[in-house]
Amino acid sequence: MEDQAQKKDFLTLIEENKGIIIKICNSYCRDLNDREDLTQEIIYALWKSGNNFKGQSKFSTWMYRVALNVAISSYRKKEKSNAVIPLNTSHIDIEDKIDDAEETEKKVVHLQQLINEMKELDRALTLLYFEEKSYQEIAEILGISETNVATRINRIKIKLKQKFSTINN
Repeated sequence: MEDQAQKKDFLTLIEENKGIIIKICNSYCRDLNDREDLTQEIIYALWKSGNNFKGQSKFSTWMYRVALNVAISSYRKKEKSNAVIPLNTSHIDIEDKIDDAEETEKKVVHLQQLINEMKELDRALTLLYFEEKSYQEIAEILGISETNVATRINRIKIKLKQKFSTINN
């Protein structure tokens, strides 16, 4: 990026979409220092590849793709880490009524643990699914087909429900 106006526009776009970076860093890093390092790596990668953004998709879609690629590469470089995906109770698809907040918290913690055990691509799919991205957006961000997205998400849901049912029985 050579032009001063381009730099300013780029920084404005980063600021407007910083939530994407925060969510991805929180999903792939438990430690604050690791999250800060990953944030810097992602912004650097976005900066380096800024001229590659052609406007054929939304900036946020392109940003997700770059940020997830950096996060997954960083994750692969490290030994198995305990990544965290921010969750809330709306992400738990359980038929039973929730008895109390303590039981809900236990379920959220268990769901978090199950997601932490997933492979990088499945974790990324889960993150984007929880972000309520469409299958088309997820496919575009991850560079896979919509059919593959649908199939993988369905398999993830089935596995999670099975693991939850074994604990509740």
